[in-house]
Amino acid sequence: MNPHFDDVEPGYVIPALTVTVDETQMFFFSAATYNGHRIHYDKDWARGTEGYDNVLVQGPLQAALLSRALTDWIGGAGRLVAFSVQNRAIAYPGQALTFGGVVTGKRDGALVDLDIFCKRGDAVLMPGTATVALPLRDSA
Repeated sequence: MNPHFDDVEPGYVIPALTVTVDETQMFFFSAATYNGHRIHYDKDWARGTEGYDNVLVQGPLQAALLSRALTDWIGGAGRLVAFSVQNRAIAYPGQALTFGGVVTGKRDGALVDLDIFCKRGDAVLMPGTATVALPLRDSA
């Protein structure tokens, strides 16, 4: 069931979305976004030239999955109003990534502010903030 403005208070934890990104998903995301950087598909390049252990999951893909966690939670009656993230750490394909958030405040206009994140285990890879508009519960 999707939340209403009256259902949430500061400290409310939204349902987490856990995704293990694979190289096929990364390939299609790069194609869809015209991102031809070799660090996302060429293991030899990522290892030899860039010094990583493997190819890297795109930061914008992680941000897209984080926005999906929010929109899955708010449903069709809600609206994503503002979204801002910082990509602070790398993720490799095959790692379980968790996307979620915590309500930090409520404002007039049925607006709900959140601290949001992409985590690998306890490590926050991508912190951010978001504001969503939630429907009001009928008082009838």
